[in-house]
Amino acid sequence: MDHLVFLTGRLAEPALRRVLADLDAGLDAGLDAGQGDRPFTWEVREIGVQVAALMTAELIRRRVPAPIQSTAPVTRLIVPGRCQGDLAALSAHYGIPVERGPEELKDLPAYFRRAAQPVDLSTYRTQILAEIVDAPRLTVAQVVARAAELAADGADVIDLGSLPDTPFPHLADSVQALKAAGHRVSVDSLVADELLAGARAGADFLLSLPPGLLWIADELPAGCTPVLIGREPGDEAGLHASIREMQRRGRPFLADPILDPLPFGLARSIVRYQRLRDTFPDAPILMGVGNVTELTEADTSGLNALLLGLAAELDVAAILTTQVSAHARRAVREADLARRVMHAAVQLQTLPKGLSDGLMTVHAKRPWPDSPEEIAATAAQVRDPNFRIQVAADGLHVYNRDGLRRATDPFTLWPQLGLQDDAGHAFYMGVELARAEIAWQLGKRYVQDQPLGWGVATSRQPGTASPSDAACGPLAAPLPAPTTRVPRRAGAARAASRLQPTPPPATGGPTDDRPE
Repeated sequence: MDHLVFLTGRLAEPALRRVLADLDAGLDAGLDAGQGDRPFTWEVREIGVQVAALMTAELIRRRVPAPIQSTAPVTRLIVPGRCQGDLAALSAHYGIPVERGPEELKDLPAYFRRAAQPVDLSTYRTQILAEIVDAPRLTVAQVVARAAELAADGADVIDLGSLPDTPFPHLADSVQALKAAGHRVSVDSLVADELLAGARAGADFLLSLPPGLLWIADELPAGCTPVLIGREPGDEAGLHASIREMQRRGRPFLADPILDPLPFGLARSIVRYQRLRDTFPDAPILMGVGNVTELTEADTSGLNALLLGLAAELDVAAILTTQVSAHARRAVREADLARRVMHAAVQLQTLPKGLSDGLMTVHAKRPWPDSPEEIAATAAQVRDPNFRIQVAADGLHVYNRDGLRRATDPFTLWPQLGLQDDAGHAFYMGVELARAEIAWQLGKRYVQDQPLGWGVATSRQPGTASPSDAACGPLAAPLPAPTTRVPRRAGAARAASRLQPTPPPATGGPTDDRPE
């Protein structure tokens, strides 16, 4: 059995012992219910610092003798989540693994659940076609630049959109430039000449062929897959007839019953997708989600979670998405994470909970780890002038050796801080209290000295640094990369084989005023 030693500071020690004791109680309940063996025993060591967050690898090396002695063989050393320094060197020094725990003590149970059952988000089933809707108005260089951004966000295929009554004379050049840059390409048009020009230039997919343009499928070079649609969104008979004809010919295709916007047929169109899946169990399906994400003024992270969940249920081979409206500017990145989460949920046969919080961009599931009473107990132990800021359900808590202040408005707190003659400190507290107020208003997790987390809604990804980050170890883990696509059913292999993954990119001044 593992024996873990937790290192901490004086202020955090009582809380750490309480959390570990509660964790023990939960483990005991699981053992009583026949849920296996206890995974570890533990002990806590306070190493002579007041603030655990200020612990560093070098300080640990100086204050904790090697080898680490205990009543049981120590198998792991757990240091505070904001501990700064090289833990690999510490591991070599002590001869055992040294790990950072979570940044908040209350997250220890979830930390150990994740360690016991790590979730793999590196695979997915559904591909992303990301459309450049105004491609005819862009230069070839601009098209290539836009494609690079979309691919960086997780797009597998770059879709060149067309515009009504707008010539696209550089369509072939755009396709060839994108192929030369390593992208797979689709051409999106209902004009036969544009579809054929795109195919001859090397496009991998053509969107879309209604029954009246099905003849184009006979003109396509090997490796170019058409997307089939009906004469209109509700034309299931026409779409199904085209599917049967392509199956008879043994030709690859994707089928799109068309997803309608809210509140003008979305429910009915979902039924069409289910009917297509029931009728053609092995047919590769494409779902265009932009009619929902672009035409609904709501946060797109939740919409994409729902839509990619439907895609997972229907075994959709690919979605087509857009980033036109400013409110949908993260649609590709959101879809990329959503497809991974939903695929993991299917693989694990679990609800899509506890797999990633990247799509929870506005609210946090556990925004306030400490109660007002716990914050007050910690504040009572502080003996230095540095301000700590914490957020609880009842508002913002600011404390140092001079006492605890609480308010829901930073302006109410300002006169109590005594910083009128300290411009630098006043600026710092202003920034932190603004963040804390936003976190309290929205129900988000606030951690002093760190930016608020917005999941995939912002350009800054977990794992990347900000000038205001505390220099205290890594942030949350980045989104997974590279990617492996999971093969789909054998009957759909011909079209699906054209859908190979493009790996997304790796996502990659301390202050004394920070909470324990």
